[in-house]
Amino acid sequence: MNRSAQFLNASEAAGRLGVSAKALRLYEQRGILAPKRTEAGWRVYGPEQMARAAEIVALRGLGLSLAQVARVLRGDHDCLESALAAHQERLEGQIRQAADTVERVRAVRMDIAAGRLPSVADLTRLIRPEAEIVAAFDLPWPWGGERFELSDIRPLNYIIGPLGSGKTRLAQAIAAALPDAAFIGLDRLDNGGREAVRLLEADPGLNTCVSRIKDWLIEDGATVSPALTALLVAMEVQAASVLVIDMVEQGLDHTTQEALAAYLKRQGAEAKPLFLMTRSSAILDLGSVTADEAIILCPANHSPPVRVAPYPGAPGYEAVATCLATPEVRARTEGVIAWRPAVA
Repeated sequence: MNRSAQFLNASEAAGRLGVSAKALRLYEQRGILAPKRTEAGWRVYGPEQMARAAEIVALRGLGLSLAQVARVLRGDHDCLESALAAHQERLEGQIRQAADTVERVRAVRMDIAAGRLPSVADLTRLIRPEAEIVAAFDLPWPWGGERFELSDIRPLNYIIGPLGSGKTRLAQAIAAALPDAAFIGLDRLDNGGREAVRLLEADPGLNTCVSRIKDWLIEDGATVSPALTALLVAMEVQAASVLVIDMVEQGLDHTTQEALAAYLKRQGAEAKPLFLMTRSSAILDLGSVTADEAIILCPANHSPPVRVAPYPGAPGYEAVATCLATPEVRARTEGVIAWRPAVA
């Protein structure tokens, strides 16, 4: 038997587990996964490492932070109760949605039995969520007023584009067009986020909620900062059912961005939809986009925004990839403004 056939490289292991290679490196950095090394120093994953990685992925799927995962793997199960309760709530929501779909299927079958043929729209609604949010509006400048339609909104929607592409205006237009939506701009950072601190001091319930989220993020490696506090407060005080956030990574370091991205992903389909303007590869990891996420690209040439599928070779994928940078690069270019010479 070829022993080397039992070992997978990082890309193969990540593909089999359904996570990104970056996630495997993060597990290694946090000391909960130890890959083997080849003579050349490459990471490889054998049966033992793959079994441990599968356990980690399953526990993360329950909503546990990496620190909580580490405790469970050491035999401490005290942190499981809240995660299992949240997981049960998500499952019950899926059951309710499935029951609603079964009733719609039954109604269509009864119509067919009575000689009433369903329309394509009727059949389409059988596989789509009943409460689908749709926005349609004329695109603002720098576009030419083309009609833009937004449907099939996912729990996480990323708005991507190079400098000067109009993505901020698109985000504001989406917030204005969607029913019960709110735009969270960079003014959340005014005065060093002191307004967020004032709100926390005035509202004990808000303070408890934000503190709970911070605890989860800290366990996943985040650093508490005025920028993080301002973002979390702005998200929690908004009663709107959809949030559109301008440059969600603003003022956050690399590990905090990764922890925030993991937290937002774990909210699942039951959470209010988010539109996140970003240019950070830590917020939008193209290697780990799920069915609950969507990418909207604002092209550099001011063609209308387009939905981009998250796999290499898809139209617009490379343009999205070139818009993203690591948090370190983003920090170095913060405040840079695109400039075009005047036309003579």
